[in-house]
Amino acid sequence: MSIIATAVVWAIACLHLYILVLEMFLWTGPRARAAFGTSAEFAAQTKALAANQGLYNGFLAAGLVWGAVAPDPAGFQARTFFLVCVAVAGLYGAATASRKILFVQTVPALIGLALVLLAH
Repeated sequence: MSIIATAVVWAIACLHLYILVLEMFLWTGPRARAAFGTSAEFAAQTKALAANQGLYNGFLAAGLVWGAVAPDPAGFQARTFFLVCVAVAGLYGAATASRKILFVQTVPALIGLALVLLAH
């Protein structure tokens, strides 16, 4: 895998680890509320749901890390699968929650997927 493709996979994994931290541990704090545009009351009411969502972002990050470090063909398959998962999750999030998710999640995942496929 090319260095650029690897760097993008790692960057997307780090992004999802950051989202995990925001959603699981910092959801009611000012940083997460600013990032997601929520009020203190809404954040308090949805804390358990956000933690669940954060856990799923952690699974995406774990899969991307696995894909980045595993030898091919398993590494290639994991990178491809988890980048597609990130892109689909971003599309759903953009359609249902915030259009911003399209640019934060889907576009980087599709760029990463294209780089992974080109490097293969």
